[in-house]
Amino acid sequence: MAHIELNNDLPGIRGLMAYRPETEKALNALADVLLRDDNNTLTRGERELIGTYVSYLNDCFFCQNVHGALAGHYLSCDIDQIDAIKNDFYTADLSPKMKGLLAIAASVQKGGKNVTTGQIEAARNAGATDTEIHDAVLIAAAFCMFNRYVDGLNTWAPQDRQFYVNRAPQRAQEGYQSSVYK
Repeated sequence: MAHIELNNDLPGIRGLMAYRPETEKALNALADVLLRDDNNTLTRGERELIGTYVSYLNDCFFCQNVHGALAGHYLSCDIDQIDAIKNDFYTADLSPKMKGLLAIAASVQKGGKNVTTGQIEAARNAGATDTEIHDAVLIAAAFCMFNRYVDGLNTWAPQDRQFYVNRAPQRAQEGYQSSVYK
């Protein structure tokens, strides 16, 4: 049960956005530009994977499953493969660039000052552009906020992970702008 009365039965951040619709537009716009905008050299799947990994590190069940299912949808892999990446991305079948960006995201999750020059250099040497590094840091920082919002108010989350997998194609098609009411 949420720490406050939300007056709706929607799970996770969707319930919070329905409770305060004046914040919904800005938060969903941020998610849309970070995760869906096509003016980006990182794929939608790669960006969703960064959000998934940070949500996993923050132990946010709702967010890591919503975005893990979307990452799986975009990357054509299943939830078990996403779990394997979350558990040890260094041994996963990911590009060196993506591994470098996930390492940076993990440092952001601990605190922005934990990102090192060595991590930036490693990501660059693996082919990451400054824009990709920027976006990885911003996605990680935004997901720390989203995760703390969801868990700080103790929202509920469906425990059947298939729920998230089943919703992923719809969310991939529609984006985040209208995610509260669909």
